[in-house]
Amino acid sequence: MAFFSLKKRSLILCILMGCFTANAQIQDSLQTTPKPQEEDNVKYPQLQIKGLFQARYLVGMSKDVDVNGLHHSDGSGTSNNFMLKYMRVQVRAQISKRTEVVALANLADFKNDPKSRVLENAYLKYTFSPKLAFTVGQFRPWFGIEETYPIDIIKSLDWSNQYSEFGKLGWTSFQIGLSATGQVKLGEIPLQYAVSVVNGNGKNQVNDNDNGKQYSTRLLFGLSKKYNFNVGLNGGIGEVFSKKVYAVGVDLSSMVQFDPRWSLDMQLEAKQATNHVLYNSIAPEVRPDNPDQYLIRGVYFLPNLRYEINHKNLSAFELSCRYEYLDTNFRMASNPRQTITPMVGLEFLKNYGARIQLGVQFDRYKYQVENTNQYNNNLFIVQVQSRF
Repeated sequence: MAFFSLKKRSLILCILMGCFTANAQIQDSLQTTPKPQEEDNVKYPQLQIKGLFQARYLVGMSKDVDVNGLHHSDGSGTSNNFMLKYMRVQVRAQISKRTEVVALANLADFKNDPKSRVLENAYLKYTFSPKLAFTVGQFRPWFGIEETYPIDIIKSLDWSNQYSEFGKLGWTSFQIGLSATGQVKLGEIPLQYAVSVVNGNGKNQVNDNDNGKQYSTRLLFGLSKKYNFNVGLNGGIGEVFSKKVYAVGVDLSSMVQFDPRWSLDMQLEAKQATNHVLYNSIAPEVRPDNPDQYLIRGVYFLPNLRYEINHKNLSAFELSCRYEYLDTNFRMASNPRQTITPMVGLEFLKNYGARIQLGVQFDRYKYQVENTNQYNNNLFIVQVQSRF
């Protein structure tokens, strides 16, 4: 991962544009190409309502480790659990040919303290042309592969560990701010860009927690239409509590269609960033002046083999196995986490309308720490979902 050594500011200046050509991915936060419509024959507003139900049954297979991966030296903790993960409802209102308003809520979050939860997407988007669109509100700024599709078509159990950690740092997941997107061509190469500025302190916040902002860009080159091969570059700089922070990343994705029934989808992504959350959790009198002493680094590889059955009661069969490596503080106190998640999926309705997944998540740490989440763990999962 030699790209991690590049100068941060030079990288950001280079990343001014981006592209997106993976037809298999469905966006739930930014859709830069409006559907062609005849303005005179359309009455506004047009409303579209969608939803997602997702539930799990979890069984911990490691002694004294609960279903959330927390070790209990006293033997307490819950080793099996039924879990309601998502009950999402999305409303999309097309109020003019160029303007849409989107709201997405996860009603399952009412089971927790809903103060900073429940509401996920809440934005207005205005499209000048395919080359330029603005989105303002709460949305998912593009900073990698996983921002370009919703949770209901993830090929594995959940978002990667890397995605979750970078969400805490303000680069991924739902953030409040402004984004400009568009698509162009560099000769014969499709190119789509996303440039975003966000508060960086997560969703549903009344105010930013400081005067700093986080600026990020993404570019993605469609290098092969036949194999749907894309190369993405991501970079960001910002200021958090008067300290400079950065993030960089690179990702590759491809879809190989062997024949009308068999296909292989592959994703590879690597990122590195200032772990300013960890840095600011250290007492001011003992932490160093430079937050880049606290760095996070991660990479994952996710192949997914799919077979189209097209039976009246069974649409497709999928087999995936994601490998992840994540070290949240590799300079100061390295303790990398490696996760392997093999999954088998059965799709009963097309386009992931109804799906059952079975799998096991294996977590391994270089050093195990008692009574923390940094402890080896094996977790069996059954997950069911329906999108409508």
